Amino acid sequence: MYIDTHAHLDFESFDEDRDAVIQRAIENKLSAIITIGTSLETSRRAIELAENYAFIFAAVGIHPSDCAEAGDEDYAEIEKMAAHEKVVAIGEIGLDYYKMYTEKAIQMAAFVRQIELARRVNLPVIVHNREAHADVLKTLVEEKATDVGGVLHSFSGDAAFLGEVLKTNFFVSYTGGVTFKDPRGQDELARLTPVDRMLLETDSPFITPAPHRGKRNEPSFVIHTAKKIAELKEMDVKELAEATTANAKHLFTLTI
Repeated sequence: MYIDTHAHLDFESFDEDRDAVIQRAIENKLSAIITIGTSLETSRRAIELAENYAFIFAAVGIHPSDCAEAGDEDYAEIEKMAAHEKVVAIGEIGLDYYKMYTEKAIQMAAFVRQIELARRVNLPVIVHNREAHADVLKTLVEEKATDVGGVLHSFSGDAAFLGEVLKTNFFVSYTGGVTFKDPRGQDELARLTPVDRMLLETDSPFITPAPHRGKRNEPSFVIHTAKKIAELKEMDVKELAEATTANAKHLFTLTI
């Protein structure tokens, strides 16, 4: 069984066939999907999906690219949502120095605020990091995000950064990027990551793995990422699936 720890099932690209996508996930042996909020509205929709499907769980939070207009009322609403029984994490939160839709100071304030929120509600954090490696790790440590733990989703960086992350209690998660013809180092990072610190994700509808490149991604495709990582680590894919599923159940306290 597999767990897709990061999908955006509420996005409009799933509007025409969402139920079929979810059914395919079940047929392909996914035991859980975590659907992720990036704003107040997407967090609400994530909870709605989790309410409708027993094996879907939700994360709520405000993405660094969506935090420019977020105010006190928005963060208060996120905190209320966090009390829902199907909410298992605060996310997707973090820093994005690549797209820079929001200036750094505002991103940082939102990141810190939501780490504080996560600590109050005792939920792990799901962290977005685009070209902000040093600031992300420094903030997680200084703001004591390690008290609740979490995951650096769609992991990127180099071996040195991976080593620093592994000194904390954070997990790292890999997407279909490891299957690309030019994986940009993702394959080597996955090979170096201990299986007991690894999660799997699709980041659906984005980062579609081979052999489905050019199509919309979906949770059932997580198996292709698992197979590639198992190949890189020279281990049985069933063993990898069992380990990463156990990791996800532990981090997110999943009742499955």
